[in-house]
Amino acid sequence: MSLEQELTRINVMQPWLGEEEVAAVSEVLRSGWVAQGPRVAAFEAAFAQAQQAEHAIAVSNCTTALHLALVVAGVGAGDEVVVPSLSFIATANAPTYVGATPVFADVDEATGNLTPATIATVVTPRTRAVIAVDQGGVPLDMQAIRAFCDPLGITVIEDAACAAGSTAHGRPVGAGAEIAAWSFHPRKLLTTGEGGMVTTSRADWAARARRLREHSMSVSAADRHASVLASPETFDEVGFNFRMTDLQAAVGIVQLGRLPEMVARRRELATAYAFAIAQLSGLRMVADPAWGTTNFQSCWVEVLPEHPLDREEMMMHLAGAGISARRGIMASHRQPAHSHRDHVALPVTERLNDQTLILPLFHQMTGAEHERVVDALESAWRP
Repeated sequence: MSLEQELTRINVMQPWLGEEEVAAVSEVLRSGWVAQGPRVAAFEAAFAQAQQAEHAIAVSNCTTALHLALVVAGVGAGDEVVVPSLSFIATANAPTYVGATPVFADVDEATGNLTPATIATVVTPRTRAVIAVDQGGVPLDMQAIRAFCDPLGITVIEDAACAAGSTAHGRPVGAGAEIAAWSFHPRKLLTTGEGGMVTTSRADWAARARRLREHSMSVSAADRHASVLASPETFDEVGFNFRMTDLQAAVGIVQLGRLPEMVARRRELATAYAFAIAQLSGLRMVADPAWGTTNFQSCWVEVLPEHPLDREEMMMHLAGAGISARRGIMASHRQPAHSHRDHVALPVTERLNDQTLILPLFHQMTGAEHERVVDALESAWRP
């Protein structure tokens, strides 16, 4: 890689942050209330409205959101939770936090998501829940999954970490879920640095999640602060410190306003990638499923056997042009933390884990940067 390429490196992702976020944080600092408070409440209300959710509970990150979702759904020791191996490891870790066992299921090759058919292969009498992931922002078919799971009494938790701005069946992703978990990590479209959200249609789950995220205190910190003489608090069960700060929420409110523009730009860039890749044999790019639209949080491409380079060689080829791609989605069953677990054959998971890479895609990406990536993809076929 030349010095010029190093100076003009194209990253795989870059958050879109500006002066509005700076101003929002400054306002919180001047207010003197920087912990969980009024901005968190405002962010929760705005996010619930945007996602067509009845209740939203802000938390410290998506992993704690998954943890809380399992707790309020009553999942515990002795239970099994079906998860995709093809996901960031937090999806498989969360069931272990409540004493349950993650059970790996394979995924659909087109979307990288669980389906009723892949779930059915691993369901047992001990299955209490399914964590279904909108992988890379590609919406899963929640209607079909719930049609299979609900009659069996299996709770479906939607891991929508990557999916803010995606749609399914004409509604925002997560709107059809009984409970969902969201991430605001910098790799996601909407970021608060770190942070997450639980959304749910159930008032009882929402109320318990609000208490549990704050040590299970009977009186919230915000309510105690608002009172001159605060009531003594009680702690009815063992809770957690999973709170979001007002500093983060202030950024989140601004970011939520940016979300439609971010999605539109990413889909525009992804459409241009898809057109270019369609002219190249040996590459397959992720696309919208029939039931929804993706936000292209991750623009992943499968490097097929007929391509002159394999996935590792392709990443080296792109790196030589100053382009930072990433290996595709991880397979948790191959990681030491979970490799001891018995599992069914996962051929699609392993193929996608071995053969996919993620192309650069972010809101500020210029036309010239996009052309550089396309040129590099095309040059892989040149001798």
